[in-house]
Amino acid sequence: MPNPKRRHSKARRDRRRTHDSLEVLSASSCPNCGVAKLPHRVCPSCGFYRGKKAVNVATV
Repeated sequence: MPNPKRRHSKARRDRRRTHDSLEVLSASSCPNCGVAKLPHRVCPSCGFYRGKKAVNVATV
């Protein structure tokens, strides 16, 4: 197994790690109830998608 001959610098390490961060998910508001939800997904609070009831949501 090959081993590194020289130590990598902090700048080289940090340049490699620049793409390791997580992206922030964008949220849109539900037109039916106004709660923040992920785009192109059923609203978790009311169960509507594109103006129609898609899922029955149990109320606690």
